[in-house]
Amino acid sequence: MLSKRRILGAGTCSLALLSLAASTASANAAQPALTSPAGHVYVNDNTAPANTLAGFQRGAGGSLIPLPGSPFAIGGSGLGKGLGSQGATQFADNGQYILAVDAGSNQISVLRVGSGGEPQPVAGSPFSSGGVDPVSIAVAGDVVYVTNQGGTGVAPNVTSFYLAPWGALYPRQDSSAPLPGGSAPGDVVVSPNGQNVAVTLVASSQIASFSVTRRNGLLPAAGSPFAAQALGPFGSEFRPASPYWQRGRFGQNVPSQLYVTNAHGGEGAGSVSAFNVSSSGLLSSIGLSPVADLQTAPCWLTISSSGEYLFAVNTGSGTVSSYRIEPAGALVLIGSTPPLAAGAGAADPRLSPDGSTLYVNASRADEVLSFAVAADGKLTAQGSTPLPVGASAAGIVVD
Repeated sequence: MLSKRRILGAGTCSLALLSLAASTASANAAQPALTSPAGHVYVNDNTAPANTLAGFQRGAGGSLIPLPGSPFAIGGSGLGKGLGSQGATQFADNGQYILAVDAGSNQISVLRVGSGGEPQPVAGSPFSSGGVDPVSIAVAGDVVYVTNQGGTGVAPNVTSFYLAPWGALYPRQDSSAPLPGGSAPGDVVVSPNGQNVAVTLVASSQIASFSVTRRNGLLPAAGSPFAAQALGPFGSEFRPASPYWQRGRFGQNVPSQLYVTNAHGGEGAGSVSAFNVSSSGLLSSIGLSPVADLQTAPCWLTISSSGEYLFAVNTGSGTVSSYRIEPAGALVLIGSTPPLAAGAGAADPRLSPDGSTLYVNASRADEVLSFAVAADGKLTAQGSTPLPVGASAAGIVVD
């Protein structure tokens, strides 16, 4: 099995971390004290041998201040180098818990969020990831899905767990579904209704699609894995909200909508694909998909909670593209930001709950960048905040 990191080492997204276009964005020399924090930002530092989680209070204008005690030890081991995957950190149980991959020790850390925002490992954490080299997590209620890339003599898989009320992870019966060897599985996502799970297969340019059985097992869709619409499907996300007429009534089956960045098309050839996903996991294209963003290596994406806007981080160009999602799911390109800070290594994005601020993990520069989100989906750079020394950040969550 050829690991995703080896493949991406020769791929667009990884190379882009080494050379980004110069920009006008710069780190804030000082941050004002936050008198009434609006929420928090957490980043998986992916440090080795002992992994940590950086925590920040967030305030007006996207400003961040480290939480007392940050970075927090989480028990497992990171890799000390970029994961090249999306979803390495997730909230669970309405923000009561943070889940973070420990790719260096084949584990998942579960941390309970305290009243002041400080995370503390739950009893028994970290837990086995159910495979080798975990890189991505998805959460649907009390069910947790983990993508394991595999290793020498060990096949990749996606494994599901039950998240107990006290934070422990327990493998579900028939919980592990194999993935093709050498495909470099990356991002795992689950639909809002919990009926579908998808995994991007970066090296083979495919998308694995599953329906979820009554026992929460994973049943591959007929014909899965499906060919992606362009090279290097990377980041992905299901649309979190749909217009009323798409939600269905009286139990009728209504397709979920899945969006996937295509990262390896070459310079200026990045795009984002839009799919309808049936209850059985079949993928069908929405509109004139994929839709180009005219940038290089769109590797990561996030969608507003309203389901109206999609933001794709172009690691190669050092930009962020904004798309509008039409009511039926088709994509319309709005535009892209000017290039970010040189060498920023722009990666995982995540929106604040109210959709007013976009935070981007700039892993190469050890920073978190913030952008103001206008009502029309356009972005304006606000500033940056340093990550802990030694971080090789992977995954970001915001409350």
